[in-house]
Amino acid sequence: MPEQIDDLPTVPTRPNDPSRPPVVSIVMGSDSDWPTLRSASEILSEFGVAHEVEVVSAHRTPEKMMRFGREAAGRGVRVVIAGAGGAAHLPGMLASVTTLPVIGVPVALAKLDGLDSLLSIVQMPAGIPVATVSIGGAANAGLLAARILGSSDPRISARLAEYATSLGELVEEKNTALRQSL
Repeated sequence: MPEQIDDLPTVPTRPNDPSRPPVVSIVMGSDSDWPTLRSASEILSEFGVAHEVEVVSAHRTPEKMMRFGREAAGRGVRVVIAGAGGAAHLPGMLASVTTLPVIGVPVALAKLDGLDSLLSIVQMPAGIPVATVSIGGAANAGLLAARILGSSDPRISARLAEYATSLGELVEEKNTALRQSL
């Protein structure tokens, strides 16, 4: 049986660490989406959240995608982050075969600057929810996944509070620097 999230340390992790079962899956339609989705992995690593990274195409490997979605919860995954560009069916199709929360990340391509991806992900039919972040907003997808996990893990919740405090301190530092430059 996979470790429970309460047993996981909040030390930095690496994706696809074989010693720790993933509680978040970051999936993308193509490896060309990795530069966008990398920031979700970096955030999860910073918060010590075990996660995996996988290419799962809704169009090129539909059977693999369906199997991946159906089996994710049984492997101990608690949240799925799915990024795709263009038609961007991956997040919605995964959401249709799992009861896990799915966070969709629209990936900008050369044409339409990701608007096509955003609209494909955000316009889901009733009963198939996909939480959608901004175009290229993988860092926020990682933070949202951490918040979902943090709702039942006080250590992740505490790390999120520290992160929010550090953001506020950064704003104050920038404000001080700006005022001194005037």
